[in-house]
Amino acid sequence: MSTHPDIGAGRIPAEAIEAGFGDLHPALDRNEARVASERCLFCYDAPCIQACPTGIDIPLFIRQIMTENPQGAAKTILDANIFGGMCARVCPTETLCEEACVRMAEGKPVEIGRLQRYATDALFSAGRQLYRQGAATGARVAVVGAGPAGLSCAHKLATLGHAVDVFEAREKGGGLNEHGIAAYKTTGGFAQKEVAYILEVGGITVHHGKRLGRDITLASLAAEYDAVFLGLGLQAVNALGVDEGGLANIEDAVAFIERLRQTDDLSTLPIGRKVVVVGGGMTAIDAAVQAKKLGAEEVTLVYRRGADAMPASRYEQEVALTNGVVIRHFARPYAVQGEGGALASVLFMRTALEGGKLVDTGETFALPADQLFKAIGQLFLPTDVADESAVLEMDGVKIKVDVECRTSLPKVWAGGDCTRGRDLTVVAVEDGKQAALSIDRALAARLAVAAE
Repeated sequence: MSTHPDIGAGRIPAEAIEAGFGDLHPALDRNEARVASERCLFCYDAPCIQACPTGIDIPLFIRQIMTENPQGAAKTILDANIFGGMCARVCPTETLCEEACVRMAEGKPVEIGRLQRYATDALFSAGRQLYRQGAATGARVAVVGAGPAGLSCAHKLATLGHAVDVFEAREKGGGLNEHGIAAYKTTGGFAQKEVAYILEVGGITVHHGKRLGRDITLASLAAEYDAVFLGLGLQAVNALGVDEGGLANIEDAVAFIERLRQTDDLSTLPIGRKVVVVGGGMTAIDAAVQAKKLGAEEVTLVYRRGADAMPASRYEQEVALTNGVVIRHFARPYAVQGEGGALASVLFMRTALEGGKLVDTGETFALPADQLFKAIGQLFLPTDVADESAVLEMDGVKIKVDVECRTSLPKVWAGGDCTRGRDLTVVAVEDGKQAALSIDRALAARLAVAAE
């Protein structure tokens, strides 16, 4: 991104910025965890389990916390979701398990997310490793992508005794957990600690700086390995749809968040005085809140539809509002204006719903802005898997898979954001786990046939 000199570094003292980027939800202490766990009714056929994409036995782990066994609770969690520590921090529990909690009828569900964090933090603090590589099967599996889907798949495969090579384009693993989630949601380098814990299982070798389509090909992996799993994530951002005119200080929100996550001194990050964020998802919320915490005087988030249609949950919207972000609905950008080569304002067209269809009203307005973040969705790039020797069937612009995450190629599975489904960490983790189990069954069947 080109930055105009008028964009300053953090506009508040470094110590104030650091304080502002503290935990969004401070960890529960022992007494708070006990009190929170005692609110659980331990329902038979608990709806919270059904609402969890990874199927964690939530009543069981809460009962374990209540009986002073947090490490046992952590095992219950991690057996179902090896990224349980991060999911406790970033999962939209308010639209998943906590929304399904029967206590929701009282207006206050059991704090499942914070209890999950309490348990997993206890395990990590104790330095206890629960998992080891299983008895060697002799099979070798390639996993492309060291994000939640890829590492979930690799970990499960390793516990089943398969040797796993992970190929990751970046120099750090973790995917969006490391590069794309707000800093105030995952403090203290937790993402890398969790990755290290997962890799401690043994049997997993990570090769960094290896991008599919550039350094390796799908055909070569399928030829060399017994199975391949693709956990590629999303690699691009939707275009704003306006002529940006080469103006400085217009940037993808994902790139901004990644730069923030990899910066040691947040006070050195350039931030505008009047920041506009276009979008309505969690990335838009994260970018807007972080801009405000870095010292932006005005931050306005603009979404083309109403509040109920925003991909970000009501809770996430409230986080933005309580941090001083202004949210404006029913408007879309149609032009930008600059001065001296830098952004000066963003022009918006008001929209409305007519017969369920979004239309332009013809009314326009301008927002002064010296920085603009685009957060209007990410894209999977099919060119990364384009291989004349190994052609994958696509579902639109994403990889087509069946219920076991199998692709159209017999030795290739895929999961996470590169396939259809909700773009959530917890969904990607479940995809990786289910793909690993499917791969294990396929490998076992091949060995049985070979032995006959």
